[in-house]
Amino acid sequence: MKILFLFGAILCLAGCQSPKASSPQVQSAVPADIRNNCYSLLHQLLSDEKDVSKLRFIKREEDDIKSLVKKIAVRSGAGAKQLETFAKHDKTIVLTDLRLPPGEEATRKAIASTKQKELLGQHGQEFEMSLFLTQAEALSYGAHLAKVAAQNDAVPERAQYLAGLSEELKGLQKQLVDLMLSRAKVMAPAR
Repeated sequence: MKILFLFGAILCLAGCQSPKASSPQVQSAVPADIRNNCYSLLHQLLSDEKDVSKLRFIKREEDDIKSLVKKIAVRSGAGAKQLETFAKHDKTIVLTDLRLPPGEEATRKAIASTKQKELLGQHGQEFEMSLFLTQAEALSYGAHLAKVAAQNDAVPERAQYLAGLSEELKGLQKQLVDLMLSRAKVMAPAR
C-alpha cells in the first residue's frame, strides 16, 4: 500500500495533478500576475518531476531510460529550488498562484487518475512508451511555462535563467524523443 501511495504521488509526471492552492483573484493581463501564475505552475510541475526517478523502485527500465529520467529529475529539482530562491528574495513572487478554472482542475485529476492506472498495469515496452509520452508532455509544458515566465519577468537575471531553463527542458525533451524513436526502430518488425 505504501508503494502505491508513493507511486500515486510520483505519477503527476505531466503536471496533471490538481492544484495545491488557488488564488481567488480574477485572471488579469498584468505581467506580474502572468509571471506569478507561470512561476506557480512551473514550480508545481518541477516539484512533481523531481521525483520521477523514484519510479525505478517500483518499475524497471533499461539503463539508457533510467539515466535520462534521472537527468530530468535532477534538473527539475534544481529548477524548483531556484524558483523557491527567487521567491525567498522577492516577496512579490508567489508560488501558490495557480488560478485554474474548476473544469481544468477536474480534468487534471481525471488525467492523473487515468495515467496512474495505466502505468501501474503496464510493463516492459508498454510502460516505457507511456513513460516517454508523459515525460515528453511534461517537458514541453515546462519549457513553455518557463518561456512565458521569462517574458513576463522584469528582472533580467531571472528572465535569463528562465529562458535558459526553457531551452534545457526543450533539450531534454529532444533527448527523450530521440531515445523513443531509437527504441521504436528496434521494436519495429522487419519488412
